Amino acid sequence: METREIIQKLRTKSGMSQEELANKVFVTRQAVSRWENGDTLPNTETLKLLSEIFSVSINALLGSDKKLICQCCGMPLDDEIISREKDGSQNIEYCKWCYADGEYMYSNMDDLIEVCARNMTDAEHPEEEVRVYLRNMLPQLDYWKKYKAIGGSGKFEEFKQTLINEINALNIEGMPKVEKLNALVGSYVNLAYRLPSGQYVKFLSDDATYLGNQLECEFGGDRCFGVLANMEFIMVCTYEKDGADPELLIYKRR
Repeated sequence: METREIIQKLRTKSGMSQEELANKVFVTRQAVSRWENGDTLPNTETLKLLSEIFSVSINALLGSDKKLICQCCGMPLDDEIISREKDGSQNIEYCKWCYADGEYMYSNMDDLIEVCARNMTDAEHPEEEVRVYLRNMLPQLDYWKKYKAIGGSGKFEEFKQTLINEINALNIEGMPKVEKLNALVGSYVNLAYRLPSGQYVKFLSDDATYLGNQLECEFGGDRCFGVLANMEFIMVCTYEKDGADPELLIYKRR
């Protein structure tokens, strides 16, 4: 079913005239008529209002042929992964991994490709094929088209440098100076730490995106340092290969 049919069906089912629906979403009756004739589509803000009025998802309004995709990474936007602003409202342009708490998580396309390639590579899609696909697809998305208009790398890189300075100021023995922070999906770095009571606890969210890096110990050995941070905290831990036997060193609120 197309968007024009969906809107008309929902409107008539709710017993509203075109005029009444237009008043609720702050447009003219002619605008509603054009939607239902298939001449135009509601804009982003109007889709949000329609979603609330009819108690359906935005994807349901658009129909399967026009499913939302993240304008940073290209991932199909199911309702549960649509990003949100600081006030809790939806931002239907991005997934929650590319845009979190009012901040864009990627300022470098190569960093995004590194993360996506790890998640998308499988037996049918080798890593090099995935990388080629991403390099061709990502520049077509709105985020990368208008990158400079939304702040460019300056603001985000300044924030990352602030985090790097704060981490390095901790002067942790054996840990090299941090020079770079990468975007990391929570499910890959959310390790379970053993408490003195014997219980295990995780401090992160699998669904969030963090900035971090892995560093080899200056003294050698099998253990590595892991650093993670966002706007609210800095975390430093050590672990063995593949995150085995993790030990939390520092969890510092910012």
